[in-house]
Amino acid sequence: MNAQSLQTTLSNLNIGGLRYFDSIGSTNDEALAWAAKGARDFSIVVADEQTSGRGRLSRKWFTPAQSALAVSLILRPDSRLRPHLSRVVGLAALSIAQACAELNLAPRIKWPNDILSNGKKLAGILVETTWSGAEVEALVIGMGINIHRESVPPAEFLQFPATSIEDELGNKPPAREEILRGVLSALVEWRGRIGSDAMIETWENALAFRGEQVQIQAGNQSAVSGELVGLESDGSLRLRDARGEFIPIRFGDVSLRPAA
Repeated sequence: MNAQSLQTTLSNLNIGGLRYFDSIGSTNDEALAWAAKGARDFSIVVADEQTSGRGRLSRKWFTPAQSALAVSLILRPDSRLRPHLSRVVGLAALSIAQACAELNLAPRIKWPNDILSNGKKLAGILVETTWSGAEVEALVIGMGINIHRESVPPAEFLQFPATSIEDELGNKPPAREEILRGVLSALVEWRGRIGSDAMIETWENALAFRGEQVQIQAGNQSAVSGELVGLESDGSLRLRDARGEFIPIRFGDVSLRPAA
């Protein structure tokens, strides 16, 4: 994978701009700085290796050279997107899940920002923003996808079981550029439907642990347990507690685990 192979593979997607790095600290950091300096909508930062990659809750993201997809996408909110900014993490999750399904995998979305295959983490998403006063000026969607076996961290560094596309397929996966094209193509499609009921329904139907008992930990608050029922219209999670009452779980520093 290099800048030329990416330009060639993504040529039909109307990319706003492309920055490729053999090695970088964090693609999200680069994309945030680029966005602040006026990067066009649908510009992307891609790296072969990340040395300081990060996920939600300040967790490190493992991206050795030649093993994974590390990409950050810059979106400029337009009139269709701006009313639905809370759905952007679902937009990214659905896009990765759809690209994985096209490889004959059976991905599930672990709310709000992880993609699982056979109960193991395959990809993660980190959405960050740049602001102009009180308005969101740009969204940076960081996506890390484990492609080859080498992308899976050693077991002692894992907080949740992990896997790769190569492990799940049992053979050599497609080129990383091809997988990225699948993700971005799906994202273009779902971006146009981000305000639709179909978007929430599809996201909801792809949820991991739906109908099961889960535990939610939000910051330093007491854990909340209940049956994972589905989603609210803004993409928040809906639980049903032991009394049968529905509890909305909003976005933030939230960690979800199966109760068992």
